[in-house]
Amino acid sequence: MNGAPTNAASGPTPGQRLVSLDAYRGFVMLLMASDGFNLSRVAQQHPGSHFWEFLSYQTEHVNWRGCSLWDLIQPSFMFMVGVALPFSLAKRQAAGESFGKQLLHAMWRSLLLIALGIFLRSTHRPQTYFTFEDVLTQIGLGYTFLFLLAWKSWRVQLTAAVIILVGYWAVFALYPLPASGFDYQQVGVLPDWPHLTGFAAHWDKNTNLAAAVDQWFLNLFPREHPFVFNDGGYLTLNFVPSLATMIFGLLAGQFLRGQLPPMLQVRRFVVIGIGCLIFGALLDATGICPSVKRIWTPSWTIFSTGWTCLLLAAFYWLVDLKGWKRFAFPLVVVGMNSIAMYMMDHLWDNFIRHNWQIHFGPGVFNIFGAAYAPITEMLLLLLVLWLICYWMHRRKLFLKI
Repeated sequence: MNGAPTNAASGPTPGQRLVSLDAYRGFVMLLMASDGFNLSRVAQQHPGSHFWEFLSYQTEHVNWRGCSLWDLIQPSFMFMVGVALPFSLAKRQAAGESFGKQLLHAMWRSLLLIALGIFLRSTHRPQTYFTFEDVLTQIGLGYTFLFLLAWKSWRVQLTAAVIILVGYWAVFALYPLPASGFDYQQVGVLPDWPHLTGFAAHWDKNTNLAAAVDQWFLNLFPREHPFVFNDGGYLTLNFVPSLATMIFGLLAGQFLRGQLPPMLQVRRFVVIGIGCLIFGALLDATGICPSVKRIWTPSWTIFSTGWTCLLLAAFYWLVDLKGWKRFAFPLVVVGMNSIAMYMMDHLWDNFIRHNWQIHFGPGVFNIFGAAYAPITEMLLLLLVLWLICYWMHRRKLFLKI
């Protein structure tokens, strides 16, 4: 097919892993599993401290408009799915797999990711909880489309991303605003909510197009209670603009397999990253499209891609070019078993915490003082999860989908 991935002379070989990508993935996965090291709880014990306020802000999702470090976790995951795809397809091509077999695998992977996301969100609930805004389900909903685009030229891929973002912006902009006197509390928006105003109100919480779609779509599934709104404002249709995030990652992966010298690759990612940050911020500042991670607005897609490009450039330069592989090893251990880490964090976190207290006493988390017990708790949880990943790594046990 036209534009099928090919191996470039100066890029990594089909069987070669991009260690920096594993390190980047491991870094983001450890951030996610750390639950922000409970820094927000520690910050509450240091009122008035700008230092702890800053750390608390960076380890929580912003309420609506804006960006924190924590908001970059999901874009990083989705971007890296795209980056890894050209390497995966090149390896499968080198092994002689047909396009049809690869397509079936992509479709199976999509379905499995969606099912796994629903399974994990259903834990401790009385029945299956059908929800599709989780990172796994979002990746699954877009993955087969991403696979098909991977066989097209970069111009087709970039055009597809632009069409997605412009089209998604247009349907939100054309959706009517709530009538005067609308009761926002019926869609879970509290009276003190800082509403977006003017044209930006088309992207306000739970009164936008995608929220209306979810009020229809999610009620097609059996539910404990009828779906009215998502407390955080997250939406199923987020997978549409986040597919553009994965496409940008796909383009980045193809760049890495290209013929440019490595340092020029790094410079290109830095320039693209800064350009995306500026463009996304301008769209937000001018009110053309507010930057909201929770509903993955087009401006957020562009802005967050800027950060993911810069992070990829940093990891690629430090790990693959400067050779800091030994220092990156703890991250690589997690990055090569990211699915296992994700599942363990969701399924075993409370079990691990309780067992620390059972076997080392209820005050085990107070070893550095009660004020820092929340941080100690997360460090000990991460230690156990990392050791399990290390054990799997030593035995070459990798959970893949």
